[in-house]
Amino acid sequence: MDRETDAASPAVPPTMTAWRQHRYGGPEAVAPEEVAVPAPVRGQVLLRVRATAINAGDTLVMRGVPLIVRLAFGLRRTRRSTPGMDVAGTVVAVGPEVTGFVVGDEVVGELPGGGLAPYTLAPVARLVERPAAVDAVAAASLPIAAGTAQQALDLAAAPEGGRILVIGASGGVGTFAVQLAVAAGLEVWALTGARSIDLVSGLGASQVFDYRTVAPGSAALPAGSFDGVLDIAGAAPLRVLKRLVRDGGRLVLVSGKGGRVLGPIGRLLSAPILSLGSRRSIRGLAATPRPAMLRDHLALVAAGRVVPVIERTFPLEDARAALAHVDAGHTVGKVVVVAG
Repeated sequence: MDRETDAASPAVPPTMTAWRQHRYGGPEAVAPEEVAVPAPVRGQVLLRVRATAINAGDTLVMRGVPLIVRLAFGLRRTRRSTPGMDVAGTVVAVGPEVTGFVVGDEVVGELPGGGLAPYTLAPVARLVERPAAVDAVAAASLPIAAGTAQQALDLAAAPEGGRILVIGASGGVGTFAVQLAVAAGLEVWALTGARSIDLVSGLGASQVFDYRTVAPGSAALPAGSFDGVLDIAGAAPLRVLKRLVRDGGRLVLVSGKGGRVLGPIGRLLSAPILSLGSRRSIRGLAATPRPAMLRDHLALVAAGRVVPVIERTFPLEDARAALAHVDAGHTVGKVVVVAG
């Protein structure tokens, strides 16, 4: 049967209860609100949300920190009133002139927001089909975290058979970085918390250390031992991290600590200065949505070569608790809100 006619349009209610935010703040600033279900316009589809992953970036935008992010998201309150960017859902309506997707398609993508609701609009350019072998929770965990991990690995450009160090290996990005590096034929060393050592070892890392007892620069991590270093934790001094990299290798800054105003930007700006005249370069990562990369990651999950680490799921009615859990820090793997 033709894909264009194999599914009847499901009934879509006129209103829904979505999680909304009208001021910057903690999880208490996000509350359920009755709103109209939006209609898709050109280049959009309407999704019935199945699952939405919560990322650290969601909580930073929620709080409006560092303050510089408000230049993009709104000075007094966020323009993204409904949080949730990583969404797996079912197409229930299609905007004018949209091709490639029809009602009934199961899809996943990194959206501008809106995932903490029963229905949300999605730009078709951000979506890929979800394979039947990958459930909605696993699929929703992939776009930002796995995409960031892959882009960091690509930027590190370690040769096949080379050795990389993943600092902050137990979070969403870190657990994917370890697995994607192993899948690419790299030897992975990792720093993580004591409670996650067995987990990270099970993901394929050959050497895993407790970051509280083994710090960058210690004897267990000799200078010049790595073709690439992925700094996801963002706390160690750059000069110390740079010494871990071999000549010709790269230190990739995935995130970083910083002040209330600029956050990690100061750290990122210092990277090219510290790289001047050196064969050990420091690169800052600005990850972007890449649907083709997401499609590859879905294939790896479907084949069992990458297994998303899901620490916990929450029902949509407890979305505020999911935000609070991620906002508190130290999440292992991913947290996903399940809508239906």
